[in-house]
Amino acid sequence: MAMSINRAVLAALILGVSVVGLCIGATVPVVALRLYQAGASSVQIGLMSALPAAGMMLSAFMVDWVCQRLSRRQIYLWCFAVSALSIAALQLPGQGLLGLGVARLVMGVAAGLIIILGESWVNEVALDAHRGRTVAVYTTCFTVFQLFGPAMVALFGTEGVEVIASVLACHVVAFAVIWRILPHTPLSGAHTQSKSFSVLGFIRVAPALCMGIVFFSFFDSVILSMFPVYAAGHGYVIKVAALMVTVILLGDAAFQFPLGWLSDKLDRPTIYLAYGVIALAIGLGLPWLMDYPLLLWPSLVILGAVAGGIYTLAIILIGQGFKGADLVTANASAGFLWGVGSLLGPLVSGAAMATSVNGLPLALCTAAVLFVWLALGLLRREVAVAAG
Repeated sequence: MAMSINRAVLAALILGVSVVGLCIGATVPVVALRLYQAGASSVQIGLMSALPAAGMMLSAFMVDWVCQRLSRRQIYLWCFAVSALSIAALQLPGQGLLGLGVARLVMGVAAGLIIILGESWVNEVALDAHRGRTVAVYTTCFTVFQLFGPAMVALFGTEGVEVIASVLACHVVAFAVIWRILPHTPLSGAHTQSKSFSVLGFIRVAPALCMGIVFFSFFDSVILSMFPVYAAGHGYVIKVAALMVTVILLGDAAFQFPLGWLSDKLDRPTIYLAYGVIALAIGLGLPWLMDYPLLLWPSLVILGAVAGGIYTLAIILIGQGFKGADLVTANASAGFLWGVGSLLGPLVSGAAMATSVNGLPLALCTAAVLFVWLALGLLRREVAVAAG
């Protein structure tokens, strides 16, 4: 019975994070491209694209307070209701930048709480021998639905209501399933036990894992918000630029389960570092690849795969290394760092693109260099521990 309950809960968690992925994947490029078509500057587009990330950062510091007052089921229900309202607000006529900014910030808070609680819950039910595959399924579903967002934008465009209506319909489905499946019981005692570190203290405890989360969220937000603008600036039409985003996310989604399986069989820190090196190499070659479509498209698939693999391995290593209250705090820190990377991504790349035609790959490569440096340190420490 316990196994069937865990499976039902896992299915509900996967559905919840999938809808969050669709929400982010659809609304970020819709907002960015609407602003681009309206003549907004790259800095303004970057700022609006960064606000959901700011909401995610806020959610990391709210999660303990919320968990002390509501059950996980109640938190999920409230988050999906609030997220739906913020998305519906995108269709309000005559909306200014202030109203748009508030809607994006609120959506980020709701999404952040769902992601933090979901990752903690999934790691609680996962056995370590299968942790890579379990987490990979969870992150793959997030990415699969996230890539549906740009695909819908490529299919329907940004002017009509089809994209926003589809996202709202999925929110209704998620709300109904969560209402039916998630248990009414309060959070486990792990949320009230003493912690070894704070949300910000986790950065000192596991810097390489933190940088992996920052790198992927930075990458993810840049790809969703600024890559279509970057591709359009290189002569690609809007729909093809949006399709490139879908291809990157498809690479992420298609390879996460095989990469998760690989992480259950081989040394995880070594694979972690290898993904960063590959991402850096493709980032360095991106300005050249934009002129050679036959090489660009497969490179985008590989780039999405290794970038997603970095995030999946970071979550796997968190579940492997932390338990109880520390696991919850580590995932709250991951949520905060996701917000940091997502906030920096559009802002940094938007500013870089305002000064250089290759500002986007420059921003991505800078983040990749920092990740490779810290991941190399993690591997060296593991080798030293094994040798000692």
